[in-house]
Amino acid sequence: MTNSPARILIVGAGATGGYFGTRLLQAGRDVSFLLRESRAARVRELGLRVSALDGDLVSHPAVLTRDTLDRTAPFDLILLGVRADALDAALEDLAPAVGPDTAIIPFLNGTRHLDTLRNRFPDAHVFGGVAKVSTSLDEAGTIVQVTPGAAIDFGSLTADENVVTHIHELLDVPGITVRTREDIVQDMWDKWVFIVSLTSITVLMGAPIGAVSGTREGAAFARAVVDEAAAVSAAAGHPVSADTHASLVATATDSASPMTTSVYRNMRAGVHTEVEAMLGTFLDTARELHVDTPRIDLATLRLRVHEHVIAS
Repeated sequence: MTNSPARILIVGAGATGGYFGTRLLQAGRDVSFLLRESRAARVRELGLRVSALDGDLVSHPAVLTRDTLDRTAPFDLILLGVRADALDAALEDLAPAVGPDTAIIPFLNGTRHLDTLRNRFPDAHVFGGVAKVSTSLDEAGTIVQVTPGAAIDFGSLTADENVVTHIHELLDVPGITVRTREDIVQDMWDKWVFIVSLTSITVLMGAPIGAVSGTREGAAFARAVVDEAAAVSAAAGHPVSADTHASLVATATDSASPMTTSVYRNMRAGVHTEVEAMLGTFLDTARELHVDTPRIDLATLRLRVHEHVIAS
């Protein structure tokens, strides 16, 4: 990677990328956003607005589109926070930004995208990454932080220690907890189990975690969903640890929790969800490994019906 000041490109300014990008901008990092034309025009006009739990933030970042990106030199670090169904198009758009020293950290659920990235950019430093932040976009386009905490976990798949250290220094700013992980693929599986579990619970029951677990037999149902998801991870060679499993169960059975997931919120809003990228690929893995997941199957069917209805 080049010496500082390093150039950071964030692909997408949704609830995740927009939050982390704003925090990095507030700390003085050189950050640009690669956006679709419609989103780019709005950000140029109004800036990026974040309603964080520690106060409101407004930034006016450099904004690029696919038509202007090829006029710039390769970036040092790319944070990829797009939806899974937009990944292929995003990789085409960001290709001019990738050089042999570029580091790429994706924040997608699952692990299959890692091979896609390494095949598309064999000379770049592709990392595994997990973004841990609960945010959403309101109707005005403001990024709203829902619960405390925001963290980026990342780990090397091939890069040397100097690259890892430099990235950690770049991302380590107020409002972001950065952790370098030895087994980032396990962390990615842990998050996938977490997201699949909470999505299945809330989608099937039509309510936040607390409302489900506060109901008779609700906690037992939630625990069973976590066990199903954990069984798939174990069969794939990435068993969740006892501590992680206990933490997942505690979160899924917290009768006071208002927690939901973006898939649940999108379903309730009557818009498209990431059902195939989030749950569909998880079930594909379960079938390949001959693991039964009846509750997750039902949640996936519920979401597929939703997609069918809104498309008709």
